Amino acid sequence: MVCGGGFACSRNALCALNVVYVLVGLLLIGVAAWGKSFGIVSSIHIIGGVIAVGFFLLLIAIVGLIGAINHHQVMLFFYMVILGLVFLFQLGVSCSCLALNTSREESLFRATWDLLSNETRKEIEVNLNCCGLLNNTNDPVSIGTFQMDYNLCTAMCKDNVTKGHMPTCPKCGEKMLKHSDEALKILGGVGLFFSFTEILGVLLAMRYRNQKDPRANPSAFL
Repeated sequence: MVCGGGFACSRNALCALNVVYVLVGLLLIGVAAWGKSFGIVSSIHIIGGVIAVGFFLLLIAIVGLIGAINHHQVMLFFYMVILGLVFLFQLGVSCSCLALNTSREESLFRATWDLLSNETRKEIEVNLNCCGLLNNTNDPVSIGTFQMDYNLCTAMCKDNVTKGHMPTCPKCGEKMLKHSDEALKILGGVGLFFSFTEILGVLLAMRYRNQKDPRANPSAFL
């Protein structure tokens, strides 16, 4: 059946769009939480911003669903305003996720790693089965820190001695960079794509809010 743009059509379209927003909000929260689960990857504050976007999108989608089902004028008005603000914030966060390059991530990881205690570093190394952060610089201080971390490392990979060779453990920084790259690309791509559908949500809510409910009392419609 072709939708003719009537009251019922607008209501059903707005409800369907808000169901999509609920799913997108849950997806953003889930992927961001997965990204924060990897040691000091949580030091990338953009991921925290994505969780906030996902939460507000989930909340406003529920408001939009209730407003669409009941044709509630006040709820639809606040839905339009807040959804417009979420669009702006989500657009900015998504672009930041896609724009964050590897060198910037390395700088964030190094700055956070230097603030961690030896015990916290050991916990991360054991959990990720790696040793040290990164060793791709000529800075004597960074090299000395890496060697100290490697010597103190208690990860299982240090026990894997084969054919008389010294054990070689992967670097924690490399694992975390790969993990954070995947999380940021997913969050940035999904967030950027669905942020533009929020403009559609605002326009659809505006149209639906100004339509007359055929079931209502004609004198009650303003």
